[in-house]
Amino acid sequence: MTGQHEVTTAPGETPAPQTLTNHHGTLFGGAALASMDRIAFIVATRHGRVPFVTASCDRIDFRAPARIGQIVCFSGRPVRVGRRSMVVEVEMIAEDIATGSRALCSRGTFTMVAMPRADETDWMLPPLDVATDTPEEAGTLRMVDIVFPGQANSFGAICAGNALAHMTKAAFVVATRRSRRATVLASCTGMDFKHRIMIGSIIEPIARIVRTGRSSATVEVELWSEELLTGLRQRTVTGTFAMVAVDEDNRPVAAFAA
Repeated sequence: MTGQHEVTTAPGETPAPQTLTNHHGTLFGGAALASMDRIAFIVATRHGRVPFVTASCDRIDFRAPARIGQIVCFSGRPVRVGRRSMVVEVEMIAEDIATGSRALCSRGTFTMVAMPRADETDWMLPPLDVATDTPEEAGTLRMVDIVFPGQANSFGAICAGNALAHMTKAAFVVATRRSRRATVLASCTGMDFKHRIMIGSIIEPIARIVRTGRSSATVEVELWSEELLTGLRQRTVTGTFAMVAVDEDNRPVAAFAA
């Protein structure tokens, strides 16, 4: 299970990158820990399908910095399950846009405690599944996050603009990985919202490139929502994004295989 965040000024980056990085141009340790804890929460909730709280985090070692202009990937997996608590291991990896080289920035374990209903006195977490994660389809990017109140409207549903920001970020990452150039959004089409996404839901943009030209790529993005406690998944919206590779002067540059 992975969540991806880019420390750049790419479309859809919220909050602004300068609030995530220090005067050295690297990701704040606290910002990294917040994202790692969020991933641990998603992993635990998907396993137990009950509310969880963080009990502790153990020895978070920062081995390398994540710098402005890099894509940062957070991935988590359950490593131990008890009766009402579980341990989730989370890694943070920084990826260079130009070369694709990846470096392990940090790794740590988070102890997550389940909070079932008071009347569920005999409730226990399911055992750890020995099956591995489903392999990701080649050329397809999957990202996860949670909808918090700051992203929602007065009815408790995610604002359309924030949903589009997540989709644009996924399009940016998949297009940048293909071109190994900075990419910018030229246009987006075909947006048709079919379901509301409420506060506390997991959102998962799934992006794939469907067509390329010399300097542009068309990226199809599906935005799925998942209820935390039931696991119910719904495809909420699908759209296409035209991404253009640019040089240092923000001019289109040939970077995609036609």
